[in-house]
Amino acid sequence: MNKEILNTVVQEFINNNLNSDIASLLLKGISLDGVTTREIIEQIEAKKKCEIKLSNWFSTEKIYYPNKLNIEQTSSEITAHHKSQLISGKSIIDITGGFGVDSYYFAKYFKNVIHCEVNEELSKIVNHNYTQLNTNNISTHNIDGIKYLSTTPKSFDWIYADPSRRHNTKGKVFFLKDCLPNIPEYLESLFKNTSNILIKTSPLLDVSIGIKELKCVKTIHIVAVNNDVKELLWILEKDFNDRISVKTVNIKKENKEYFNFKLEDETKAEVKYSLPQTYLYEPNSAILKAGGFNTVSKQFSLYKLHKHSHLYTNNILIDFPGRSFKIEKVIPFNNKALKNANITKANITTRNFSETVQQIRKKFSIKDGGDYYLFFTTDINNERVVIITSKVNKN
Repeated sequence: MNKEILNTVVQEFINNNLNSDIASLLLKGISLDGVTTREIIEQIEAKKKCEIKLSNWFSTEKIYYPNKLNIEQTSSEITAHHKSQLISGKSIIDITGGFGVDSYYFAKYFKNVIHCEVNEELSKIVNHNYTQLNTNNISTHNIDGIKYLSTTPKSFDWIYADPSRRHNTKGKVFFLKDCLPNIPEYLESLFKNTSNILIKTSPLLDVSIGIKELKCVKTIHIVAVNNDVKELLWILEKDFNDRISVKTVNIKKENKEYFNFKLEDETKAEVKYSLPQTYLYEPNSAILKAGGFNTVSKQFSLYKLHKHSHLYTNNILIDFPGRSFKIEKVIPFNNKALKNANITKANITTRNFSETVQQIRKKFSIKDGGDYYLFFTTDINNERVVIITSKVNKN
């Protein structure tokens, strides 16, 4: 950590060049005492990434930034704030501290927070930033969090972990055992220091795989921001052996969409099917990730169009956690029907359909945008159809 970066002249240069062309700055070079061009570029790139993701850090003076990869991997303020409100107590230890965003928000609800980070440089940076952010109830430790727990007699109300995927792990399917730290391997020892564990994982982790690898899973939170799933949160309670709760949220600018169910109920829920009626509903991405396809149908008294389509319909408009549409027309999927519909511009979604959006646009010369929303899907009779809709204004 080069403290010369915190000098006023250097900080002014960084702030004045947040929107400058990086290639040009590298070519010209930056001549400032005590710092290299590369160090300045790293600060500019990392701070720029925080403008929206970590606005509190961005707007605070003399924040020191690690490389931009650390910023990319950290929680956003939106998800960290939501996460911190899910649990409570007096003490919590973050055993995979990183840039410290989650610990910062835990500190708003816990009296004592311990931040463990094995990278010495990053640990120093986080400690400095907490001072700038006027946070005084977080203790930073440059140590592996698992090792810290193995050598302390302390007990904590909560242990938090955000394991990272090993770099040599490829593909979209992965296991928690492929991450560092290997949480399933250390679970028994972790429960010696607490009765409650919160684990954050990537949305790429399959829910069923996570359940198989972990034990004592009490609740799974699926967090989406603007219909983009950002993280899965696993709450583990020592000796818990009851039904698992799934809680989903889609955090939007104007509100939050919630949908909760018991995992066991999903397999038992009876679903009714129907051809498209007056309205069409598409669940938000958090519900789809949770796999709550049957329970969402039952809870809202909706009909499914097809077992695998995950689109819903009814005749009475309801407040639904997802997108709602008024069905204008339903046509068969063929050249003649689409030609007669005379739609040259529309928003297209495919569900349980053999062709992609790109293939459909090319084949039928339909441009993106406009007021029409077309759903290419399969109905209860296994017929491929196009549902022509307009979006319902919820305001």
